Amino acid sequence: MSGETVRIDRWLWAARFFKTRRLATEAVNGGKVEVNRVRAKPSRSVRRGDELRIRKDAFEFVVRVDDLSEQRGPARVAEQLYSETEDSRDRREQLRTRIRAQAAAFPQPRERPGKHERRELARFKRSGES
Repeated sequence: MSGETVRIDRWLWAARFFKTRRLATEAVNGGKVEVNRVRAKPSRSVRRGDELRIRKDAFEFVVRVDDLSEQRGPARVAEQLYSETEDSRDRREQLRTRIRAQAAAFPQPRERPGKHERRELARFKRSGES
């Protein structure tokens, strides 16, 4: 890329943090993206060396901008656009293992209840109301 700056919503889309530019713009407008510890607007320009803090779902990414791009390319190219801090990667991994442990503690049924199970559930719920 020949320019020295790129709009943050375009960069987030090109770096594959969001599937569409619209989602990237909504995240920036929603305060989920900070540039150098300052809340950003979608038209904010990013430069090489800027630190971005991106909150997506329960996870938070802290990355340094290594390269600029306005075009979305393959995932291998997108990985070259930034480098994530070690601390950020460790925190995300800890959160991921905690979420997996919670999911294991409350397993989901493999299939929806059938007619017989639904009636048993309804009877059970009604018996607890009185």
